[in-house]
Amino acid sequence: MRAAKTSRYRVQFPPADAHDLQQDEVFFHIIENGSQEVRIRFHDYDQIYLRPGLYEQLFYDRLKCASPTKVGELLERALNTASEPITELRVLDLGAGNGMMGEVLKNRHGVARLVGADIIVEARDAAFRDRPDVYDDYYVADFTKLSPQDEDLAQEWSFNCLTSVAALGFGDIPPKAFFTALQLIKPQGWVAFNIKETFLDRSDQSGFSRFIRELIFSEYLEVYHLERYRHRLSMEGSPLFYYALVARKTSSIPNDFLTQACAVDS
Repeated sequence: MRAAKTSRYRVQFPPADAHDLQQDEVFFHIIENGSQEVRIRFHDYDQIYLRPGLYEQLFYDRLKCASPTKVGELLERALNTASEPITELRVLDLGAGNGMMGEVLKNRHGVARLVGADIIVEARDAAFRDRPDVYDDYYVADFTKLSPQDEDLAQEWSFNCLTSVAALGFGDIPPKAFFTALQLIKPQGWVAFNIKETFLDRSDQSGFSRFIRELIFSEYLEVYHLERYRHRLSMEGSPLFYYALVARKTSSIPNDFLTQACAVDS
C-alpha cells in the first residue's frame, strides 16, 4: 500500500533517553532542504499528511503497521460467517486520514460505497491527492458536533458499516465522535475497529476505555471477532499490541448510553 506519488525522507528517531514517552507523545525528525531539521510528533497528522509518502514511509515501511489489512480481513471473515457479501457494504471510514484503510476496503475487498471522514482538511486533501479513486465522498467534520447538513448527508448514504483504524483513543477521536458515527450505522450493520490493548484493561478508567468496554459487552453489539495482534513496531523495534474487533450492531443505541458508560464510578 503506497501513495501514487511518493518521496523518500530522511527520518531520524530521537535518542534512547526519549523513548519512554507515551505513545501519543512520541516524535521524530526529518531533514528537509538538505539541512533543515523538522520535529514532528507521530500524532501531528496535519504535518505528516502535507508531505506525500511520509505517512507510508514512517508507519508502514519502517514501523510495519499491519492494522488496515488485519481489520479488513476480519471484517470479510465476519461477513462470510454471516453469509453476507462484503461487496454490499456502504462504509463510513472514521478517522480515514490519507486513505490507507479505505484503499484496503475498496481495492482488496470491493465494498459498494465508501465515505471517509476526518477532522482535518489535510487528511482529505492527502486522500484525494494520493488515492483519488478510493472514496466516493469525504467529510471534514467534527463528529462531536455534526452540523445538520452533515447529518442529513450522512443519512442519505444509508451506512451499514463503520470502520475506524489506528484512530481511536489518545484524544484523536473522542468517545462522543465515535458514538455519533456509530449512531449513523443502520441496525444489523457492521462495526470494525482497532484499539490499543490497554484500553480493554479495567485498570484503565479513562472515559474512552470505559465506553468501549461497556459497548463491547452491551446488548447493542454482537461480537464476531476480537483478536489481539501486533499493530506495529515501536521506535525501539518492540511490538505494540492492539485488539481488532468486528461486530454487528444489533439495534439502535439509546442516546444516553455514552453518558452512562463514561460516568465516573462512584
